[in-house]
Amino acid sequence: MDQFFAPLVSEMRRAVASICDLNFKSFLEDFPNGLWKAVIELDPLAVVLLVLALVMLYAYLGSIVTGDYSFVDRQWSIVPGVYTAIFALHPSSANGGGDPQQARLLLMSGLVSLWCIRMTYNFWRRGGYSGMEDYRWLELRSRMNAVGFQVFNLLFIASFQPILLVLITLPALLSRRMNTPLTTLDYVATGMFLFFLTLETVADEQQWTFQNQKQAAKARGKPLRGDYARGFRTTGLFRYSRHPNFFAEQCIWISFYLFSVAATGDWLNYSSVGVTLLMTLFQGSTTFTETLSVRRHPLYKEYQKVTSRLIPLPAMGKVPEKRD
Repeated sequence: MDQFFAPLVSEMRRAVASICDLNFKSFLEDFPNGLWKAVIELDPLAVVLLVLALVMLYAYLGSIVTGDYSFVDRQWSIVPGVYTAIFALHPSSANGGGDPQQARLLLMSGLVSLWCIRMTYNFWRRGGYSGMEDYRWLELRSRMNAVGFQVFNLLFIASFQPILLVLITLPALLSRRMNTPLTTLDYVATGMFLFFLTLETVADEQQWTFQNQKQAAKARGKPLRGDYARGFRTTGLFRYSRHPNFFAEQCIWISFYLFSVAATGDWLNYSSVGVTLLMTLFQGSTTFTETLSVRRHPLYKEYQKVTSRLIPLPAMGKVPEKRD
């Protein structure tokens, strides 16, 4: 285990040393020109850690000042693209920093950029940037006392989640350090990434269409039938998985991890920490989301009986119609 994490510990030490060696006096005296010079001098991971510190500070202080705990949610689809771009494009190659603009790195950065654009658009159209707070944070606040929730906010919402967004991009850092040619596995990983990105897009589009049509039917005062009456979708991809978008999202980052395998030749390396933690988070998040769905929609328990939780599988039956 120590040997497994030793390279990651070494990376952290190098990044911290890079920050400590920075000439802050020169940086301040020549601001803002000194800012770019400082960024160039830093190790790529050091730059990412400084951005992470700003993200965490923004999320925590924003939540305290406004009482809105979705600041990290609004950054979720953006900062992985920033981190991957830093690993791919940062010009420093000193002290083992690795070579920038490798074919693999540019490919990885391009794929994550596509993911960022799609996720940000989907979050925007659902009102995520207009002050809407995640309903799960509202639910948790109602279940916890004020002190307990603030501890949760500090440790999980404003700290663990932003750190996780760095960890899932570590395959790009590892690929930068190795600087090896593209292999067949890189093309397999690319194909998988694009396939699951498409799957997630279709799932989100189906859910978006369903929710809009349901609200439109309610607004017109029309009698609700089928899934509209049940309150949740059971058709399309949702016939085979209760959360096809969650399934696809995890597979996207598994695909991304495969680039580090291609770069190193090791099927298990330290950059697996990020995707492992992400999958663990999804297990808890999915369970919590379904607890709320069961409470809001009586027939959701029947849906759970006949439809796979995550992995798309043939349905084992139909969900009964809702009776008036």
